[in-house]
Amino acid sequence: MAKVLILGGTGDAIALAAQASEIPAIEVITSLAGRTLQPIAPLGDYRVGGFGGSAGLATYLRDRSIDFLIDATHPFAAQISWNAGAAAIEVGIPHLILVRPVWEKVEGDRWIEVESIDAAAKAIPVKARRVFLTIGRQQLAPFLGLKNVWFLMRSIDPPEPPIPNGKLLLDRGPFHLEQERELLRDYQVDAIVSKNSGGNATYAKVIAARELEIPIVMVQRPAMPMGEKVSNIADALTWLQQQI
Repeated sequence: MAKVLILGGTGDAIALAAQASEIPAIEVITSLAGRTLQPIAPLGDYRVGGFGGSAGLATYLRDRSIDFLIDATHPFAAQISWNAGAAAIEVGIPHLILVRPVWEKVEGDRWIEVESIDAAAKAIPVKARRVFLTIGRQQLAPFLGLKNVWFLMRSIDPPEPPIPNGKLLLDRGPFHLEQERELLRDYQVDAIVSKNSGGNATYAKVIAARELEIPIVMVQRPAMPMGEKVSNIADALTWLQQQI
């Protein structure tokens, strides 16, 4: 049987692993980075933890006789994507990137587009006093020094260090539109900080912000490595079957 390693950590990776496992000639192994304390376990074999850079990943690919590599990590997990591209080239195996399309700004959106988390902290509107942070739990340092701002933060696991002034909501998407409208109203949010993650699971907050005329500081995605890319699970499965 041919072996495919899926670099996971997203809902798309979980769904891809489940559907790829139904292909008779394929053995699926999923790798999770381990950044979430209680990750959703994918169907089939899986591992948790890093590889030690591109060289470590290349060693793993050789040792496990991996035939194909699919990068289905989060769009902002740039380092593992670059490591995956380099490792696949070194080992000489086919490599695919499954990456969801970005959210596109539409009429009514009040986006402040920035290139980094550091820039996002500096771009929060001066008049904003109650800010909804939806950037995950690992890049909060730029916001810790902001004064006169109350933060509503949502993440799967508690952040370290915690936001000093605000409230933490522990929750996992997908989130629905009415739920997001109610949250923004109840907490009187007057600005949002978000990564442009794409996909449907968290897009409801963008719609709710548009309806309520709330500005979003939108962090754009980091550069991705060159290579073959698809934007949905169906195309990833087609690519995989073509490799057999």
